[in-house]
Amino acid sequence: MLGKREPEIYGHTTLEDLEQDLAAQFQEVTFSFYQSNQEGDLIDALQKADVDGIILNGAGFTHTSVALRDGIASIETPVVEVHISNIHAREAFRHQSLTAGVCVGSISGLGLEGYALAVRYFLSRASA
Repeated sequence: MLGKREPEIYGHTTLEDLEQDLAAQFQEVTFSFYQSNQEGDLIDALQKADVDGIILNGAGFTHTSVALRDGIASIETPVVEVHISNIHAREAFRHQSLTAGVCVGSISGLGLEGYALAVRYFLSRASA
């Protein structure tokens, strides 16, 4: 629902727009995007991914899903958690991330730029 749900918080950019923007910025990267409203589908996708790194916006599951946390912990692929809004400046129930502790990093509150920062992180790891 990116670009439609709560645009005053998340903006008007759609997931397709974000995909195109990242592909244009990082032409050396092969991206694969996946979105689901189903917790189990997200866990399955994490566990099946054959990639060098995962950028995950777990949305509401970030704050509620032990299963998603365990799914991240079950894989060797490094995961960076990204949130468009600053989860620490929002409602109290959003302040805690169950998933951040099993991710290599967490980016929150920098808008869509957070995704580009996560890509830059993975590129810097690859060149190190």
